[in-house]
This record gives sequence, C-alpha cells and structure tokens, in this order.
Amino acid sequence: MAFVSVESLLRAAGDMPLWEAVLTDDLRDRGGERDASWEKMTRLWRAMVESVEGYDPARRSACNLTGGDARKVETCAVSLAGPVLTEIIATALKVGECNACMGRIVAAPTAGASGVLPAVLLPIRKKYDFSEEKMVKALYISAGFGQVIATRASIAGAEGGCQAEIGSASAMAAAALVSLLGGTPEQMAAACATALQNLLGLVCDPVAGLVEVPCVKRNVIGAVNALTAAELALAGVENVIPCDEVIDAMRAVGDVMPTALRETGGGGLAATPTGRRIAEELLGP
Repeated sequence: MAFVSVESLLRAAGDMPLWEAVLTDDLRDRGGERDASWEKMTRLWRAMVESVEGYDPARRSACNLTGGDARKVETCAVSLAGPVLTEIIATALKVGECNACMGRIVAAPTAGASGVLPAVLLPIRKKYDFSEEKMVKALYISAGFGQVIATRASIAGAEGGCQAEIGSASAMAAAALVSLLGGTPEQMAAACATALQNLLGLVCDPVAGLVEVPCVKRNVIGAVNALTAAELALAGVENVIPCDEVIDAMRAVGDVMPTALRETGGGGLAATPTGRRIAEELLGP
C-alpha cells in the first residue's frame, strides 16, 4: 500500500534510505521490476534536463502571452539574487514557457507546476556536480512526499487551488533538495511542511483558462520557496506544525475555497479588467 502519511514514510526510512523506501513501496503497490522503475525515473530526469537544455527564447505560445522571458532574466545586467538563484528563476521560466509552447515537460506533479522541480534540481546539480544517480534518488524522495500529498489532500488546481499544484511541487522540491544536501528524513519532512504552509491558500486563477498567466511566474515562486524551505530545514529550523497536519490543512483550505478560485478562470487575476479583456480577445465574448 502506498504511503498515506509522512509519518509512515519516515518510519519506513528507519530501516533503509528514504529514497529506497519509496522505491520499495512503489514496487509493492504497483508491481513491476526494480530495474524498470529505476529506468523510468531516469527517463523522467533526462526529460527534465531536455526541457531546459532545449529552451528556445524565440518560441511563443499560440496566444502570444508566453515566451522569451527566461532569456531576459539570463541576460539582465542587474542580479539582485546572485548566480544560483538567478539560474533557478530562469530555469523555472524555461520549463513554464516550454509547457505553454507545447513542448515536452514532466508533470511534477502537474504540467502547470512542471517548472519547480527542475528549477531547483538542475542548478543545484551544477553547483555541486552531483551524479545522475544522486538526482534520480532525489526524484524518488520528491515522489514519496508527492504521493502523500496527493493521497491526503490534492495535486489538482481544479480541486484545491494553486496551493495544490505549485504548493505541492514546491514541497516536493524542498524535500528533494534536503536529501541532495545530506539532510535527514526528518529535515526533509520539515522542508516539505515549510514550503507547503508558505503557499497555503494560493488560488488558481488562470487568465483565459490558459496555463500561462500567472502560472509560469508562479513556478518561479514555488522554486524559490523550495530553496528557502530547504535551507531552513538544513539549518535545523524545525516546523512547528507536523508535515501531515500541514497537508491536512491544505486539504481543508481547498475544500472551502470558492469555485471561482479553483481553475475556472472566474476569479482572481482572471476576473480583472485586463484578464477579462484578454479572455474576450482570445476566446470571444
């Protein structure tokens, strides 16, 4: 049976590395062979890399709302954040633009949040020269936490708002980062909880119903949030509310969130005068 709580995930990690516990549980739940699972996760990692390496700043989405912004960040003369954080910002934009331009991405956990994990994993891999094997193990970590979030709450914007998409992706990325940098399973859980609680209540309000505005830039926020949550956890900063309770709180918030703020394009930024004008221009009155 797949993990239904972070607490059970941490208990399983008492007997083996956490990534191994996730892999073992997945094989028990779904069947299949260990080598096949590893090969599939490796393919997902390589697809993430390709979605970034294949970035074309000249491409634009069909509605012309998205494209070219990652290159602007990369070539800007002013860098307030430093090279690593600037690269994280640019990478999140690259994958978000790739998705909007109908490129190949990895839904992690969804297409709308696909930029978060690669945005933190690729620059950190480059900084520390991690092996591909280490990156694949980190993906198993992210998958384990993502499975618990999906089971206890939701990863769908239509059900839980953007907290369920960008929030979940950010939490998964934070846990993966902690694992890469040698943190304990408990620190991974703390990072996951911190990242998720920072984005509680985030609404899903795509302009014209398209996964572009504000979705692409929210991938940036999710990635930066993951980085800060991971650094807090690695420093020994504990989260007051346990991770499972944070996930349950996200579910409760999503349950009471107005329908207009759950991917319908009827509220938030989509309901602004400019948002409505764009929708009418693209879709008609």
